[in-house]
Amino acid sequence: MITSAANPRLKLLRRLRSARQRRRLGLFVVEGEDLVGAGRAAGLQPVDVLVAGEDVEPSLLRTVSDLPHPPRVVAVFRLADLPRLEPGREVSGLALWRVADPGNVGSILRSAQGLGAAFVALSPGCADITGPKALRASAGAVFRVPTCRLEQAPGRRIALVAHGGRPLAEVDLEGPVCLVLGAEREGVPGDILASCAEQATIPLEEGAESLNVAVAAAIALYERRQRLSAR
Repeated sequence: MITSAANPRLKLLRRLRSARQRRRLGLFVVEGEDLVGAGRAAGLQPVDVLVAGEDVEPSLLRTVSDLPHPPRVVAVFRLADLPRLEPGREVSGLALWRVADPGNVGSILRSAQGLGAAFVALSPGCADITGPKALRASAGAVFRVPTCRLEQAPGRRIALVAHGGRPLAEVDLEGPVCLVLGAEREGVPGDILASCAEQATIPLEEGAESLNVAVAAAIALYERRQRLSAR
């Protein structure tokens, strides 16, 4: 059992708190039995697993945890084992432009899994999907939903904009489509809008400014799913 804070396995967990170190080492940390179990259920094999009271003193595991209530299990997985979108696939999904809030990115991954999006494309400036907040918000979807770079996203692009687009209910969502969403303040920039076939808006009550980006993504995916189910 690990009884020293200087143990190399604990040192690695501390290093992996940094996004830069995660990219450099190709590893990330997953905390909690449910998330670790979700990774394993998706076919990923951990590089290392530490169980409080069995492999490490609980008080030491607490020092490397980001959770208010430290988990019993912490595991290290490989970035390369996460699902990636295969080039050439004609499928529908989401593309995110500089969505920097990790909770939103994780929630969008969760909605993508639940509502049938085949991928989530990420631009530079998006939150790291392997950061602790994004992992928790994804509820394990990070292990199931393929990702890719924004420029690799297939499908006819439809930008979701807060104002000025056609009502979402009137927009053609047939065939492979890529729903493009931007950061909550800036929205989708002009050069990205220019690459989109159409702009869609979710109608809101008078006086409401906009929706949270994760909520907007879920509504758009649900709209498409309902239309496909009604065929």
